[in-house]
Amino acid sequence: MEGGRNIVEDLVESILDYVRSDYTDYAVMINGEWGSGKTYFWNHKIRKKIESMQLNGKRFTTIYMSLYGISNLEEISKKIFIETTQLMDKNLRKFMDENEQTTIPEYAKTGLDMANFFGVTQNGNKVDYGDFFSTDDKVLCFDDLERANVDVIDILGYINNFVEHDHIKTIIICNEKELSTKLKSSNLEMKTFIATYLLDKQGELNKADKPMVEKIQDKIEHVFDKANDYERIKEKLIGETFEYAPKFDYIINGILMRYENNPDLIRFLRESTRLIISTFERSGTRNLRILKHALNDFRKVYEMVNKSYPNTSHRVMQTMLIFTIAISFEIKAGKVTKDKFVNIKDNEEYKAILVSSRVLLDNRQFYIKEFDNNYYYNFKSDYRFFKFIEYYVRTRIFDMKIFKNDMEMIRNTIDTENLPGYKRLLTEEYWKISDDEFGGVVDSVMTDVKEGNIELIDMVKIYAYFSYFSKKKLIDIDIKTLKNVFFTGMNLSSLKSKYCPNVEEELNKIAVENWNDDMEEILKYFNQLNTQLLEKQYKEKAEEIFKCIPMRMEEFYEKFDKECMNIPIFKYYDTFQLFQRISCATNEDIVLIKEKLLDRANMYPKEIEPEMKNIKQFKQVLDSYLEGKDTTIKIVMLKEFSKTLEVILDKYKLTFLPKKDEAVKKQ
Repeated sequence: MEGGRNIVEDLVESILDYVRSDYTDYAVMINGEWGSGKTYFWNHKIRKKIESMQLNGKRFTTIYMSLYGISNLEEISKKIFIETTQLMDKNLRKFMDENEQTTIPEYAKTGLDMANFFGVTQNGNKVDYGDFFSTDDKVLCFDDLERANVDVIDILGYINNFVEHDHIKTIIICNEKELSTKLKSSNLEMKTFIATYLLDKQGELNKADKPMVEKIQDKIEHVFDKANDYERIKEKLIGETFEYAPKFDYIINGILMRYENNPDLIRFLRESTRLIISTFERSGTRNLRILKHALNDFRKVYEMVNKSYPNTSHRVMQTMLIFTIAISFEIKAGKVTKDKFVNIKDNEEYKAILVSSRVLLDNRQFYIKEFDNNYYYNFKSDYRFFKFIEYYVRTRIFDMKIFKNDMEMIRNTIDTENLPGYKRLLTEEYWKISDDEFGGVVDSVMTDVKEGNIELIDMVKIYAYFSYFSKKKLIDIDIKTLKNVFFTGMNLSSLKSKYCPNVEEELNKIAVENWNDDMEEILKYFNQLNTQLLEKQYKEKAEEIFKCIPMRMEEFYEKFDKECMNIPIFKYYDTFQLFQRISCATNEDIVLIKEKLLDRANMYPKEIEPEMKNIKQFKQVLDSYLEGKDTTIKIVMLKEFSKTLEVILDKYKLTFLPKKDEAVKKQ
């Protein structure tokens, strides 16, 4: 942090040295990325120091102009004139004759006609421009050079006019990276047209000595070499270029100053400075402007939560802060189209995408996983997607209904004093539970364990905690008794629980050391029950999907493609029922289903191997039905279906089952 302060103070001192110099015929440039705080730096660090400086008994006046959107040089003159008039009006002391106007310095000449236009006269006499346009006590600052709509070469030439002739101290603030992009890409169509025309005239167009694109590019650079013009005029005009890339810690105080009228918010933000900085760094951009907007949005979030849900925990507020900053950068820094988050309706769906192993049709799942890994790296929180914040940042509408839905969900699951004891163990560090509360929490958890009220994977986690508590003598229950209670509870829990696909990830959330020393039996039993839950899940899925044949085929194809290509779904459905359904389908659907089965066997042979026993049975049922049947188109289609099943089954004999002679050798 100290290093950042020195860099900034050195930069301020260098610019003040330039202003103090007796004679200069050059400007200085401050170069830095968009949103990195250059304008803030001018306003709060340089301008005030220049204006408080006394040199040979005189004070300096600064004139600041943003060139953003300026479309002609006249507008710059008008801006200088207006700025100067505002500054100097109260100091007007005398008037001058028309002849004396020749003393007006170069940079203000274009303001003359505008003086009449704006009516800057007093008692019908003309203003003494020579007085308030005196140049030796002015410092000009031009900001946003790269954002002007005038050719940058013309602007620099214009600025050079009064820097060289009037020796006015001039500071130019810009983002040179953007400037070079702009110089190369402006009027590209026109440049390409002219370059092609010239190449044609010179007979170069049809020569095959190098690629056409390269030829045109070379010709454009030769004829329209603005970049070189820029370098030439910059060399003449700019005496020194200072890079502005301050350490973030140094300027965060400046951003937080704006919240001083909200002491609770500023205290919370100051406590969370490290989180703000790490989230900002993880965004991969140096754009402080987006961060300012994000913190402003968070102020609204903070105030609404404190007003309507005052007992919300510190941890949830911190997660909201991370999320507000992260989502702001993702949406506003042009990194992602806004619709990546549109269809995620709540935290549960967000988490489901994270743990899902299936491949979706779009790349949203990959993006969400990257987003989560990036911004929540090393920050454990059960609730980390807030729809009301995402909606607010994306649409600028603070939707009270979404806000209430999210907050009620948070309150009922992870963030309330009435939270079940086991949830407290899983969502906050156990040592934060006070000694007075600890006994009550243990009793309530044991009751929920005995009644099987806890999700199966959470049972495993809680056993790790209780085993740890038992070893540390925090509870008076021995390990053997503990295991018996948990085995019984796990049986009851498995009747209500869902299959857990990401066991390792879930177990990584256990926050006690050496938790796996005593876990072998519990983990083994959990895996057994979890496998049963997967079987149950697949049976339900098979029932739901195969019921769509033959009447709701579009629904069948959609679900089958999305959910069943790489899972052995046929293992979980009765082969006779399957035969009845497929034999009632249209000929076209019979062909399509057959092709899908073949595709699956080629794409995911290992994953669907467990269903082959059922596929074999299905083929036997199909073949016995076809025996002796008169030939119709449907019968032909079903025979083709049977042949495809034969191809698939043969593939497995060859690929996965040992050949007879190999099996004999092994025996």
